[in-house]
Amino acid sequence: MLSKIPLGGTERPVPPWALRLAKALPFILLPHCLWRLPFAVDFRMGTDDPAAPPFVWWAPPYVVGLSVLTEALAVLTLGLVSGWGEVFPRWVPFVGGRRVPPLAAVVPGTLGGLILVALWDPMPLAWFGVPGFEEVPFTNGWWELLARVCIGPIMLWGPIVLALTYAYYKRRRLS
Repeated sequence: MLSKIPLGGTERPVPPWALRLAKALPFILLPHCLWRLPFAVDFRMGTDDPAAPPFVWWAPPYVVGLSVLTEALAVLTLGLVSGWGEVFPRWVPFVGGRRVPPLAAVVPGTLGGLILVALWDPMPLAWFGVPGFEEVPFTNGWWELLARVCIGPIMLWGPIVLALTYAYYKRRRLS
């Protein structure tokens, strides 16, 4: 069954895959956010980096804030498949109740997706030892495996945002 978004009397279908993917994104990113949290209390999670900076007082709010921001951005992606991504909520000053211009979502979605791909998707190159790509060494293989299992799903973030942005564009280009 296709989800429908009311748009002033007309309804445009949201593909089921896009709806499921947008709802799953915060859960896909959750392992990475949880992996990051022990670093807030100076637990190094098996990393063996002699060049690592010493623990600083602002690390806990920074690390927790980064995880919260990551999840908030993942939830914001729901706007690409929700009514509030096509019509501004009534409580928004000056534009409440008006249609969201498609490019107002497509341009940031595309740029954000491309930045995320550039940021996270080169990780396997470091994993396979490609020259010029390095990762932090680990004290043993179990820590390294746990890190890759927890951090690896974040590589899907950029491609998911790009796919959802494209689906949004296809749905809204006729409006």
